Amino acid sequence: MDERGGSFVAVRRIPQGIDRGTGGCHSTSGSAAWIGRGLSCVCAQRRESDARASFDLTPLQEGCLYRLKNRIEVTYDSSRPEHQEALRALWSVAFPKEELRDLVSDQWKQMGWQGKDPSTDFRGGGFISLENLLFFGKTYPKSFQDLLRKQDGSRAMWEYPFAVAGVNITFMLIQMLDLLSAKPQSTVGLVFAKLLSENEWAFDLLYCVAFKMMDEQWLAMRATYMDFNSVMKATRAQLEKELLLEDIGRLEDMPSYRLLLQ
Repeated sequence: MDERGGSFVAVRRIPQGIDRGTGGCHSTSGSAAWIGRGLSCVCAQRRESDARASFDLTPLQEGCLYRLKNRIEVTYDSSRPEHQEALRALWSVAFPKEELRDLVSDQWKQMGWQGKDPSTDFRGGGFISLENLLFFGKTYPKSFQDLLRKQDGSRAMWEYPFAVAGVNITFMLIQMLDLLSAKPQSTVGLVFAKLLSENEWAFDLLYCVAFKMMDEQWLAMRATYMDFNSVMKATRAQLEKELLLEDIGRLEDMPSYRLLLQ
């Protein structure tokens, strides 16, 4: 069975209404993204050693985080023309030689959506998960196509579905970077706030690195889709490790960024 077969469960919806006054969020403690049936939590719990780094955010950093959080809160709305156009643009990036017949079509299964209406899968990651995929396809088209078509390495018979995996990666990054909190509470979240102030597209760029890194972990672990949670945990751990390296002044300095250029 390939990525078009089987049954995959999209991630839980990101809660709306971030609690900006308490440093927390509604009903998100220990929450996670899932893919597949009966699988366990994808996102690792925050480590105690990671918990209480503190530096005050500058007004610039706070402003960049606020704008990113506003993006996160936007749900996908199939009635909005700009959302429809973004979805059509994603199809064009993925399959430039194939015309999309309709926004609700069995054609979408070729990209690894659960059904013929991808908007049902965006409930997990919101509109930003579509923006992330579109940014990846436009900015790093070769890497995007390699992952979409599973070009690299010796692949498993049961592969992860590309598009749904992308939504899971968006959700994992939001949790990892404490973007549902009023202020980042982890070292990695605070480090990212600095990187975001240097590049407002840092979240989208980190998404591309994470997707490529996840596929590398997938191949190294000889994983099948039932191993997806383990692969995501390993990916998160590697992302945190690289973001906390002393010489990382921008995302392009991450060792795994080179994967996007191959």
